[in-house]
Amino acid sequence: MKKAQKRNSLNIMILTDHESRLLYDYYDPERMKDIDLIISCGDLRADYLSFFATLCNVPVLYVRGNHDGKYDEQPPEGCICIEDDIFVYEGVRIMGLGGSMQYIPGAKNQYTERQMRRRVRRMGWKLLRHKGFDILVAHAPAYAVNDMQDLPHRGFAAFRTLMEKYEPRYFFHGHVHASYGRNFKRKDTFGKTTVINAYDFYVVEYPLT
Repeated sequence: MKKAQKRNSLNIMILTDHESRLLYDYYDPERMKDIDLIISCGDLRADYLSFFATLCNVPVLYVRGNHDGKYDEQPPEGCICIEDDIFVYEGVRIMGLGGSMQYIPGAKNQYTERQMRRRVRRMGWKLLRHKGFDILVAHAPAYAVNDMQDLPHRGFAAFRTLMEKYEPRYFFHGHVHASYGRNFKRKDTFGKTTVINAYDFYVVEYPLT
């Protein structure tokens, strides 16, 4: 896999919820040549992610969205699942917590607020060992930060707690589509964290200094 050159930043492409025709149907190596890392925030076909892992020669990380139940039988080939883990790339600590708020009891990749908080507690040793994290990757948004009022698209308060305690540089999420209305917001801030809705795709220049 391509290693980031010694420089001051990483170009991270984040994807979620919608397959980009620009990237997929009209794939152009020139468009991807400066991308150092690809991160999926969920609800994308396994083949779609494997496509980038094969052609781009960079790590492709992912968490599951609420519609990614098929990943159990056919996970994205050549990609790295970061669910309930902290993955470190070029010194950047990336924490993954996929899934959405539970709106169908017993459904895969759906969690109550209590269940999400339990997932975070179980990562206590990893958070201690890595001394926190720099990027939070989730499918759902944080509560009252770019989420919606209906239960399926409501965000998790647990993510607010993580941002308040660890002050990561970024929080990447999906789940709230640009097509849902005029209130769609690509970027926001919560405390010291820049919050980005990765719908379709978006490129972030992450400083390494």
